[in-house]
Amino acid sequence: IFHNLTKLEFLELDNCRIYSLEGSLTKDFKSLKTLYLCIENIYNVFYSFTEPLSSLKYLTFDNLQMFCSCDNAWLITWAKEYRQVEVLMLTPYSHPVMSALEDMICLSDNGLDTPNFFNYTEANCTKVELGFVLFAVTVLGVLFFMLVVLVHNITLGWLSEAMRSNTRSRDFQLGKDIVENITDSLYRSRHTLCLVSCHYLCSNWCSLEMKLATSRLQVELARLVKTRTHLDWPQDPNQHQAFWDRLWAKLKPLSEA
Repeated sequence: IFHNLTKLEFLELDNCRIYSLEGSLTKDFKSLKTLYLCIENIYNVFYSFTEPLSSLKYLTFDNLQMFCSCDNAWLITWAKEYRQVEVLMLTPYSHPVMSALEDMICLSDNGLDTPNFFNYTEANCTKVELGFVLFAVTVLGVLFFMLVVLVHNITLGWLSEAMRSNTRSRDFQLGKDIVENITDSLYRSRHTLCLVSCHYLCSNWCSLEMKLATSRLQVELARLVKTRTHLDWPQDPNQHQAFWDRLWAKLKPLSEA
């Protein structure tokens, strides 16, 4: 009903059966300045209800009835801190009487008692519950223990690897075939660094090392290609343009896609 009413400045609702006030009702009320609500059985008023009301100056609740719930406690704080809006409360007498926000009552769980809403929020909604504190402390304790164990394991692994590196000979094994020594060293290494010099290019053994390293790289590349989606160069010349189009579409930045 209220959608697209972006220029509405005054709204009065009397005797409507709305059980909760939320942002979906007021999302288009960007120009609303005065809001008068006389609605029975408003059980909850959500914070999103006031968020779209950027131009609001006057908010009047006539015979407002809400549940005594901490979910509604934000209304007290909002009315005190948001000085741009003047919040008015009307009591349900034969002649409406203006009352302060601190005098507002709320409905208890049994639906009969009507305690003071301000006193209820002060007593129940401003204190951190002991159960929540224990839960938070327990969670933080478990996370800290897991972090300590993780750091401990990483440190032990690093120290063990460092000790093994210091005690293990990285030279070729004596009496073993040179080709086997080169091959084993290449395939046990995590990385291969090739330092090219004039003497390196003149050495047959260094040339063999280069060929073996290149062969290993080709094997790993072939294994990677088998596990990844890739483009094949088409044999049909008519498909070459489609190949380049797909390749450029994949390589260009996402902002240009």
